[in-house]
Amino acid sequence: MTASTTSAGPARVAGPAPARPASSSRKGRPRGLLLIWGFVLPALLVYATFVLIPVALAAVYSFFNWNGLSALERFIGFDNYVRALTDPVFIGAMGNNAAIVVLSLLVQGPLAIGVALLLNRPLRGRTLIRTLIFVPYVLSEVVAGLAFRLILPPGGPFDSFLTALGWAGEKPLWLADPDVAFWTLFAVLTWKYLGFAIILMLAGLQGVPEELGEAAAIDGASWWQTQRHITLPLLGPTIRIWAFLSMIGALQLFDMVFILTGGGPVNATETMATYMVEYGNGRSQIGYGSAVAVILFIVSLAVALLYQRFVLRRDLTGAITRGG
Repeated sequence: MTASTTSAGPARVAGPAPARPASSSRKGRPRGLLLIWGFVLPALLVYATFVLIPVALAAVYSFFNWNGLSALERFIGFDNYVRALTDPVFIGAMGNNAAIVVLSLLVQGPLAIGVALLLNRPLRGRTLIRTLIFVPYVLSEVVAGLAFRLILPPGGPFDSFLTALGWAGEKPLWLADPDVAFWTLFAVLTWKYLGFAIILMLAGLQGVPEELGEAAAIDGASWWQTQRHITLPLLGPTIRIWAFLSMIGALQLFDMVFILTGGGPVNATETMATYMVEYGNGRSQIGYGSAVAVILFIVSLAVALLYQRFVLRRDLTGAITRGG
């Protein structure tokens, strides 16, 4: 087949585009790798310095009877772990952590969802209410803990407030009664962290299409039916992420407990983290405290992996691209 000609001359037949020289792509690879490592290496160094190396050292120290000052010579194997797992105080601390995990999911979660659904509707002063709800979470744990230590002593401002409301009887010892201190602690934790849960739920509600609610209303669905069958299922990924963050935070709870009660009275509010600091730092039993830290790390890691495997897996399905 021959190319046709015109008055302007023979027609040009388009050929394949010239291939890009392989040398230029090879020259760009080292520069790209250098740029990647330039961004990644500082983060890896920080992560290794403050996470990986301390975890490895804690694992090593946990096999020694060491006070942090003498030579690291008295190897005792798994004795520190056996001591921790047979100590009733540590077992009680693990129970307190588990109770806070369960109570957070059963109390803070529904409260946050209910308030978020309320604030997601047209409401006068909605922005101000959102800000006031989020303020406790912005406060540091030290400030919040010290504030409640000043509010809750016998005859303090909170007791005076209850008296003004009409409570004439004897007030509980909010932070000194072993039967009351744990519930007081959980109430303070709810006040402190509920705002974060509400803001997170509100952010999730912004992704729920309004058209679905309008279509349900046209079909005769009530407001509650719309929330139950449309809003809550679509809010599921946000709820599961919040539950994960809440569980990990409850397992590693330290600041508020240490400032508010110190783990007392009579170990009623002891957590794994406060127990670790008490023995590792307060009693100079670095080896034993390191064993407790390793146990806390293993428990948190196990919960995170199991939760990701059985709960978050539905949210990750389709979000991760697999090659091959």
